[in-house]
Amino acid sequence: NMREGIEGCDVVMMLRLQLERMDGVMAPSQREYFRFYGLDREKLACAAPGVRVMHPGPMNRGVEIDSDVADDLSVSLIQDQVEMGVAARMAVLASMAARLDNA
Repeated sequence: NMREGIEGCDVVMMLRLQLERMDGVMAPSQREYFRFYGLDREKLACAAPGVRVMHPGPMNRGVEIDSDVADDLSVSLIQDQVEMGVAARMAVLASMAARLDNA
């Protein structure tokens, strides 16, 4: 039960449903998946006051997270998470390139 799972949580981390890996697997429809596991305002209300929402992207809006939640900057850290993730990957690549240059 997702509502019980996020009860009192300060941060809710959503993950992408990998639809490309679901071919032939007994899985509910996307609509049914969202009803049980997708994060919407109603489920989010079970979390702690001031909860923050994260998602590494890419998002399947309306499948694992409602756009209303994902785009609400009062709860969503997703845009910051994506921007910082790009910077972190750039730093790792720069470090690796520097090591190759020195090899």
